[in-house]
Amino acid sequence: MNRILTETYPDAHCELNFGTPFQLLVATVLSAQTTDKRVNLTTPALFAKYPTPEDLAAADPEDVEALLKPTGFFRAKTKSVMGLSAALVERFGGEVPGRLNDLVTLPGVGRKTANVVLGNAFDVPGITVDTHFGRLVRRFAWTDETDPDKVERAIGELFPRKDWTMLSHRLIWHGRRICHARRPACGACPLAALCPAFGEGPTDPETAEALVKPGPFS
Repeated sequence: MNRILTETYPDAHCELNFGTPFQLLVATVLSAQTTDKRVNLTTPALFAKYPTPEDLAAADPEDVEALLKPTGFFRAKTKSVMGLSAALVERFGGEVPGRLNDLVTLPGVGRKTANVVLGNAFDVPGITVDTHFGRLVRRFAWTDETDPDKVERAIGELFPRKDWTMLSHRLIWHGRRICHARRPACGACPLAALCPAFGEGPTDPETAEALVKPGPFS
């Protein structure tokens, strides 16, 4: 199944736009409960005004809230990104650490966010258990775990560590494009013959094809 996904999504990558580890860290925190597309529309103005952790940590919260409002939950997100910026300045010399154990000590940063940053900014393999990833690995019967940390461990045992980051991208791309939460496009899915959940969505090829969202989502 992973081989088929590799062939289907040869260009799979993180769909959040970023130039530095700090930008990716902030963008990933902002992506909670919203789309990467919305985050990518919001971050250019944020990073133009506050390019470094030092700048964002010293910002006026109301100004940051105004910039982040389109992403939803903007007050909590403002608190998180300003808090993590302050922590980076105070504890890490203004640099984003390249270790999971350090990243998860930052405000608003859990294992999912940490693994996104490690895999895409530092080339350190990580499994990103977002809603798409969790849904697909259960549909594929790779695990029946629902807790993200347990899902991460279970899938990590199935695949070589070097594959973790790209596996995450492929599953997330497949979840966004074909294997939707409500009506998966089963009849248009390259994994149809192997998937134990085949039939949860329309199996007629024409009906299923109409459900496919080609992206990009960035």
